[in-house]
Amino acid sequence: MNINSLGTFNYENKRVLLRLDINSPIDSDTKKIVNENRIDKCIPTLKYLVESNAKIAIIAHQGDTLDYQNLISMEEHACKLTEKLGLEVEYIDDVCGPAAIEKIRKLKNGQVILLGNLRYLTEEVSTFEDSVKLEAKEMLHTYIIRNLAPLFDYYVNEAFSAAHRNAPSMVAFQEFMPSAAGDLFFKEIDALNKVMDHPIRPCVFILGGAKISDAFGMMKQVLENGNADQILTCGVTGQVMLLAAGYDIGKSNIQFLKDRSLDVFVKPAQEYLGNYPGRILYPSDLAYDSEGFRKEISVENLPLELGTLDIGRETIKKYCEVINKAGMLFMNGPAGVYEDPRFEDGTKAIAHAMAMAKGYSVIGGGDTVTAVAKYVELDKVDYVCTAGGAMVRYLSGNKLPLMEAMERNSGK
Repeated sequence: MNINSLGTFNYENKRVLLRLDINSPIDSDTKKIVNENRIDKCIPTLKYLVESNAKIAIIAHQGDTLDYQNLISMEEHACKLTEKLGLEVEYIDDVCGPAAIEKIRKLKNGQVILLGNLRYLTEEVSTFEDSVKLEAKEMLHTYIIRNLAPLFDYYVNEAFSAAHRNAPSMVAFQEFMPSAAGDLFFKEIDALNKVMDHPIRPCVFILGGAKISDAFGMMKQVLENGNADQILTCGVTGQVMLLAAGYDIGKSNIQFLKDRSLDVFVKPAQEYLGNYPGRILYPSDLAYDSEGFRKEISVENLPLELGTLDIGRETIKKYCEVINKAGMLFMNGPAGVYEDPRFEDGTKAIAHAMAMAKGYSVIGGGDTVTAVAKYVELDKVDYVCTAGGAMVRYLSGNKLPLMEAMERNSGK
């Protein structure tokens, strides 16, 4: 990669716009942060800039139109950053309006402010990105670029977890000023390249959760190039695989897939099962809610008219045996609805198995990290990736908009 590193420039007495991804899981009732992994991971870069006597303004996002329950103010994020940095990070609930501009102009060396939630801006939300599809050069007249770009000397991006987003805050500032990627950016790439380019055999992928569109693209890639010796499927991915294998998973599960347009993955799942026999494992039993209690059913006894919410004991045992023998492990997505104690068994057992396994382990994705952290210390996992969608797309062999923007900047 031809991308400037953090140490490329001298930031003393310079204004630096720092793009972080500190988008964190939020408790639905209290609206408080419940996992600080992404905040923790950005502190070294922030500390480096402070010690370089830079004048730092942070831009970041929380929630989205597709994640509206988490679209909240970033005031708590500023408090967390202050606590971990040991230096006040002032918060202003304005992204790039007159109040924010005034604060930026008054910044002193070593001072840090966190600007308001980027997702308050229409041009930064995913629905805008998906509908309008601007190129980086076409973003130069967006509200955030027009207002903020003239104020800064350097742009630093430490938001690899949002690298798949083609948003102005991620790819357009590079058109205006010298730009660098933070140390975490390169660590994430190195960890994922280890999985892609140097898998330790047997290499096992555990794919679960409810967001399966990217996972299917990655599944195709790692099966074709031989990176994955086995793929353990659970969650919604497991349901799709069961349907592809010819099991009637019941009206409730089928309707769940149709309502979210996930039934389109049944055909490619059939192709994967046919082209790579024995390399994709799917659940042999499932758990469901029966009058408030956890019940389990063998897939041979399907269909079941109730929705299934976790893998069963037989599947857990089988998957853990595979994990224990693996040379390398990669996990994206929980095994079931782990938030409900009745249906946490699969996720909990897999988390413990990964923590105890001798193989090199990598987990990624906000929900995955939150799930694993609920049951084991994260330092038991060899690498915890901050990325979810970006990680999966990178492992799928796709070019990421952020990487392309940073490479263009380096060549200028």
